[in-house]
Amino acid sequence: MENVITQMVILLFLVVAGFVANKCGLMDNDFDRKLSNFVINISCPCLIVASVMGDVLPDRNMILPLLGVGFCTYILLFFIAWFLPRHFVKNREVQGMYSFMLMFANVGFIGYPIVASIFGNQAIFYASLLNMPNTLFIFVVGTVFVLGSGEKLRFNYRTLYCPAMVASYIAIIIVAFGWESVPRVISEPFRLIGNITVPGALLVIGSSMATMDRKHILGSYSIYVMSVFRLVVIPVALFLLFYFIGVNNTVNEINTILIGMPVASFGTMFCLKYGRDETEMVQGTLITTILSVISIPLLSLMFHYI
Repeated sequence: MENVITQMVILLFLVVAGFVANKCGLMDNDFDRKLSNFVINISCPCLIVASVMGDVLPDRNMILPLLGVGFCTYILLFFIAWFLPRHFVKNREVQGMYSFMLMFANVGFIGYPIVASIFGNQAIFYASLLNMPNTLFIFVVGTVFVLGSGEKLRFNYRTLYCPAMVASYIAIIIVAFGWESVPRVISEPFRLIGNITVPGALLVIGSSMATMDRKHILGSYSIYVMSVFRLVVIPVALFLLFYFIGVNNTVNEINTILIGMPVASFGTMFCLKYGRDETEMVQGTLITTILSVISIPLLSLMFHYI
């Protein structure tokens, strides 16, 4: 558990670095938008592919069970996120923001290194499969949540070949066909570019935080209610559900850690991209990231008692 706490503190320092960089004039809104696009379209997909280019391939027999659990998880999260904010968010204009924060966790940016620190590097591939529905829904449902209730929920087939999804397909093919010993000249560039994902995303969060009014940084009552559900109630409830259904323990534990991650950084990036006020989203992302230093080790500890 000590390794998990250390990892979370390290990630928080990256948020602080983004805050300082903005205050020093090294980052601004234009830079943040460009860096966000780079993370979404290039570095995060490289991280997914790099996760299966190690010395030992993950178990190919886990592919279908992982996909099944992942899709069941996000269908349940969709209904929770759709109805829950109506009961504690008074401003209807931002209810969609809270739906996004409840449904989508920071899997790609924070989830992968945390999963690796708890379960080992091979678990990143398992996490990427569990995260495939996240990647799919975040571009279909997530953008609708961010844009507001006036937007209709519609499927955009281009989501199926967005960079993160294509990277997941490549990772599945590598594992399914047992392609071991990927040449270093291929694997190393993917690894190096993928390593930009975590610091890049967290720098953007810190930089966005620096532009907020100080009195808004601590958040509101609704933000803290959302945080309790995001970090504790929802992951524990789904863990118990899958536990009693009989889902493989390792799969269930990895899935629970992913569900219990802080609010997805994509929320802030979508706000910047579509011209929405990112205040609520940055507050939720920042506060859940801070509180996750406590909640994620507790979730990890829970596995030893159930």
